[in-house]
Amino acid sequence: MGFCKCLVKMNFFMFLCALMLLFNVKLINSSVSYDRKSLLINGQRKIIISGSIHYPRSTPEMWEDLIMKAKKGGLDAIDTYVFWNVHEPSPGNYNFEGRNDLVRFLKIVQKAGLYAHLRLGPYVCAEWNFGGFPVWLKYVPGISFRTDNEPFKRAMQGFTEKVVSLLKSHNLFQSQGGPIILSQIENEYGNLRSHLGQEGYNYMSWAAKMAVSTQTGVPWTMCKDIETPDPVINTCNGFYCHQFTPNRPYKPKLWTEAWSGWFTEFGKSSSQRPVEDLAFAVARFIQAGGSLVNYYMYHGGTNFGRTAGGPFITTSYDYDAPIDEYGLIKQQKYGHLKELHKAIKLCESALVSADPIVTELGPKQQAHVFYPVKGSCAAFLANYDPESGVKVLFNNRHYNLPPWSISILPDCKNVAFNTAKVGEQTSHMVMMPSNANIHQWKSYNDISPVDDSSTMSAFGLLEQINVTRDSSDYLWYKISVHVKPSESSLHGGKLPTLIVESTGDAVHAFINGQLIGSGFGGRKARRFSFTKKVNLKPGTNKIALLSVAVGLPNVGKHYENWNTGILGPVVLEGLDKGKLDLSRKKWTYQVGLKGESMNLASPDSASMVGWMDSKIVVPKRQPLAWHKAYFDAPGGNEPLGVDMHSMGKGQVWINGVSIGRYWTTVSQGQCNGCSYTGRFQPLKCQFGCGKPSQRWYHVPRAWLKPTRNLIVVFEEMGGDPTKIYIGKRSVSTVCAQISEYHPNIKSWKIKTVESYDRTQEFRTRPKLHLQCTSNQYISSIKFASFGTPLGTCGRFEQGKCHAPTSNSVLQKRCIGKQRCAVAVTNSNFGRDPCPNVLKRLSVEAVCSFTTSKNANQTIIHN
Repeated sequence: MGFCKCLVKMNFFMFLCALMLLFNVKLINSSVSYDRKSLLINGQRKIIISGSIHYPRSTPEMWEDLIMKAKKGGLDAIDTYVFWNVHEPSPGNYNFEGRNDLVRFLKIVQKAGLYAHLRLGPYVCAEWNFGGFPVWLKYVPGISFRTDNEPFKRAMQGFTEKVVSLLKSHNLFQSQGGPIILSQIENEYGNLRSHLGQEGYNYMSWAAKMAVSTQTGVPWTMCKDIETPDPVINTCNGFYCHQFTPNRPYKPKLWTEAWSGWFTEFGKSSSQRPVEDLAFAVARFIQAGGSLVNYYMYHGGTNFGRTAGGPFITTSYDYDAPIDEYGLIKQQKYGHLKELHKAIKLCESALVSADPIVTELGPKQQAHVFYPVKGSCAAFLANYDPESGVKVLFNNRHYNLPPWSISILPDCKNVAFNTAKVGEQTSHMVMMPSNANIHQWKSYNDISPVDDSSTMSAFGLLEQINVTRDSSDYLWYKISVHVKPSESSLHGGKLPTLIVESTGDAVHAFINGQLIGSGFGGRKARRFSFTKKVNLKPGTNKIALLSVAVGLPNVGKHYENWNTGILGPVVLEGLDKGKLDLSRKKWTYQVGLKGESMNLASPDSASMVGWMDSKIVVPKRQPLAWHKAYFDAPGGNEPLGVDMHSMGKGQVWINGVSIGRYWTTVSQGQCNGCSYTGRFQPLKCQFGCGKPSQRWYHVPRAWLKPTRNLIVVFEEMGGDPTKIYIGKRSVSTVCAQISEYHPNIKSWKIKTVESYDRTQEFRTRPKLHLQCTSNQYISSIKFASFGTPLGTCGRFEQGKCHAPTSNSVLQKRCIGKQRCAVAVTNSNFGRDPCPNVLKRLSVEAVCSFTTSKNANQTIIHN
């Protein structure tokens, strides 16, 4: 009887809990809609500042730190693609674990109090292998990608509904109380739609209708397609989007990709976008009525494994983002954008309540003024001239506008922010030596014969991906050629020439087991011809061509049909009997490498073969060699990278997990400096010419054990593994420069929307801030000058005006501290060094892992 009473009470309690849970869910349900001004969340218009962080390009252990840094940087939302090929590697087999745990990622976003924009695609482009499509999709009978094709639409709808259903089951849409306020279907479809004509339009219309039918309770978007059908919102991607207009007057102006930098290709220089220009572009978009800006990327991360597309995209996907590949804040970019976001938020109520009144302040100058209610005001003063700064008159006040800049006045009086005036420090990041000594290097040669069970034969040359199904970057094309003893080249005559025509991406050619040379294509010109004089021997000669893919294409009309590999012709010219065309002969094919088939990268399989001491192999710079060694995890918590400068091209694994492809090919480009003024494009601001496109490769600390970590390297062309090092990524020096009257958001604020006319002004002087990373201290002041110093970070010089106490003041305030701040005032430096002259304070300081003023640090230069 007592048990029954207990059971009744328990059931009643469970019933009450269920009611409470249901009640709570109803309480937190939210609505998302839109009008012409912005998104409306629970009926409230909002300016949304967002940033792209792709969950597979970092580790789960990094996610919370990245997202919190994004929040502290002034972001309201996190944007991510959903990558079909990592989630469904084979039909019907799903993977949402580890780096692919989308649910965990979104719950961390929610925990941080941020919104999410889920760009479901499922085509993503993103410099990602095959544009995010699984390779098996290419082999569905009758399929044609991204057009009005039933097999493709069926597969696409299946994956879309799978993801939506998964996220609904975790209540992750805003309509359920979750963080997702927007979802995107398709991606940058406009150009392809116009090429495909009616079939493209039909497919786009179907995709929009299919997406809306999933009933997520939040709006859907499509980017870069002016024909986007209602109710889906068309959005803009690009370096600048101020001229973008939605295709319906009742849709808001959204910028889904504000490109913070650009990707890097192997063999090409890197591109960096000046933060002054990025801030200018964002402010210009907001003043033109924009209400959502998403930085692509805010953290770019790493193309681990074989996820990089292109082809020829580097393993680093840093993208010159505000948070770098390793998860560290990149200054000045992060800090300057943070101040921009604060200034925009001060104007938010005005921006979402009124349309701007535009007035001309000069031939290339304008004011955008927002008057939402009586007595209130917010203004953007713009100078579009890339050459000259100007003084403009606005509301009976004069304002100085640098070239190519916008000043934000949240009260139409005081400048809170100017896009070209950067007061944040510059942090110079370097790789410093760690205490991780890599030892016991052993090597294994992969050219040894394979057993026949792993090969196949066919007449003619086969397309590479059709054979490998992208299970490996490598495909062997092998054939034997008989040469008569009487051949003239064997008796001092001219050597014959081997000519190999490839559709991409690279080839290593071997004659009788010896590497004779290599050929490479490029991202924009994948096809290439390899030509080489060859020494043949009498009798049977073995020609082995190792074709290498460097990531599958991710963009282009029907790129699923593009070819990879050696499709010929393959000929030997200059033989006594003339040209020998081998293209239609019988070839033997082998997918992958012998070491791959034995899984030599795995800790469980690394001992399966007879490894030799690398000292024996390395002097020969043996191609197609596997190398392995062990190291202990470095102390500290700094991000880690492995230095591959002594190697050629290949792949590297840590404890069996691939950190990606490496290639130390030298960067080509024109690195002639960079000005923030004028329209940006990737070739404008190039860096790293004459250096490897990528020397350092991110090693996540989460992948390491305290001791005996296995590093395995596969080298295609020959290199010296004994010179591979593990480094710690840290700040070496910090610089800052700020003037007496630098715009300072902290110096004033607006109390309420109704009190614009009672703006409080605190009139505090700007401060110069210096900060090392959390485990570092400022050890010395390399330069300090209050007055009229010249130059930039690393090249500062004293000007005609200089306060003699500058260095001593900075030393007193900063030495031995992790961070410090110095007010830019005459009193701080004893007296005014030059009255009636606008002064500034310029400082360069050294960060060290010790508080010693004479600390020495060894830096491994990039």
